[in-house]
Amino acid sequence: MSDKAPNRPAPLPLARAADEFVLTTVLLFVGVSVVRWVLDPSSPLFIARIHVAIAVVGVLAGGVLTALILSPPGRRSGGHMNPAVTAALWLMDVFPGRSVPPYVLAQLGGSVAGAALARAVWGAEVGLPVVSYGVIRPSPSWHPDEVFQAETGCLIALTLVIGFSLAHPAFARYVPYAVGAFVAGVVASLGPYSGGAINPVRQFGPAVISGHTTDLWVYLLAPVLGAALGASVHHLLVRRFDTHVPLTYKLAGERRGPDDRATAP
Repeated sequence: MSDKAPNRPAPLPLARAADEFVLTTVLLFVGVSVVRWVLDPSSPLFIARIHVAIAVVGVLAGGVLTALILSPPGRRSGGHMNPAVTAALWLMDVFPGRSVPPYVLAQLGGSVAGAALARAVWGAEVGLPVVSYGVIRPSPSWHPDEVFQAETGCLIALTLVIGFSLAHPAFARYVPYAVGAFVAGVVASLGPYSGGAINPVRQFGPAVISGHTTDLWVYLLAPVLGAALGASVHHLLVRRFDTHVPLTYKLAGERRGPDDRATAP
């Protein structure tokens, strides 16, 4: 895709990538903390039934994600906190290609920072095998190919939901809640099986800090592939059935204004 596509904004200020770093740091810190609270047997909030525990993690993750999208930094940056979402919005022609690398680097950096912050705040407990910095482990019965397919399919669906909603002002205001509910549902339903990450940063920081990098490539590549496929399907549907295209790269549903543009260097 070209940055000269109609209505595509100029490269964004690096301050917006800094917002993404902060948002992703908070997201991962909360995520690792919740995993520590509900999965560590020594925690007063420990939940013994794994399916219930993962469902609680999913609901809280979805709620936190929605709140971060709607926060001031989330409204400024778009509240992506996910390289696959950033890539999808670029491929749907509403996000500048030259801002993709700073956003992705900020998101990955925030992932590591969030996991490290959880270690600093909670101590060695987050490094125990049962918690392991919240690193995702699929069920032994699930082959990496199946995990890859699940992660890819979920991102195709999420990309289509975001693309459709942002293209219609009547639905755009509900995107933060739709994204949060989607993530909560995926984590609750697929968490005990595939891991239900659907976000490269969810696995990257915990895997780097803990050293558990087995099948890390699946959780990094599958969501991005799903985003690319979802954006392609979106373009096909737009060309065939609709004339609407996404109005903004901001998941809070705000249209671009003068402050969102920057002069290209």
